[in-house]
Amino acid sequence: MSRSAREVAASVAGVFTSVFDQLAAWRAPIEQLIAASPEVRPADLDTAVADLVIPRLVEADPLLVGAGFIADGEIVRGRDVHFAWWLGPLEANPVLGSTTEPTRLDLTTRGYTEYLRDFRALEWYRIPATTRHAHVTGPYVDHLCTCDYILTLTMPVHAAGGPAGDARMVGVVGADVAVRRLEHELLAAFLDVPEPLALVNDDGRVVVSTEPTLQVGQLALAWEHAEPCPGTPFRVLVRPAASASK
Repeated sequence: MSRSAREVAASVAGVFTSVFDQLAAWRAPIEQLIAASPEVRPADLDTAVADLVIPRLVEADPLLVGAGFIADGEIVRGRDVHFAWWLGPLEANPVLGSTTEPTRLDLTTRGYTEYLRDFRALEWYRIPATTRHAHVTGPYVDHLCTCDYILTLTMPVHAAGGPAGDARMVGVVGADVAVRRLEHELLAAFLDVPEPLALVNDDGRVVVSTEPTLQVGQLALAWEHAEPCPGTPFRVLVRPAASASK
């Protein structure tokens, strides 16, 4: 018996909910570490974050390709911004080659990271800072690490001491999901629906599609029907089989 588009949308929501739940679980101990001192030593932060994220990056067939915490410089001693970020093992990566162990993201070895100096203007930081909620950025080509299409999920991390005693945002905890890995996770469900489907973000950009003419990152025109994926910024578009491209 084939699935419905609504069931597929629920499957998509389940995948992203699991990642958001993981970010929330990582956020709590990071906030506790920050609360213990007005300034955190970079080495202490790196150790704490590595202990949290590396197990998820080395599990069998990991969903996450990278994860960590990006700290506003005000809480990290001697730093304007601090990336406590790790990549999982990679195959034939254009930047790092093939790796069998997690790799720390080292910005000092990259000659094209000037744009990160204004990291607060980047979507994966700016939107959580504005909304105080989790956010998904992408799909976009990650030129910093994977050189492939990814989705970046980020969640704000807070510390005490904001205006009127409110908590202030001091960074984001986040994770990267490769689109090709997400496709592997979802494609069987998509193919179980008779009509062509396309998973798109808020802007209508394609993430996963069973319509051959639609590629990742392409804008999808409005189809006859769209199923929202609860708790995510995504929709599953449904094209009637009769109007599908030949």
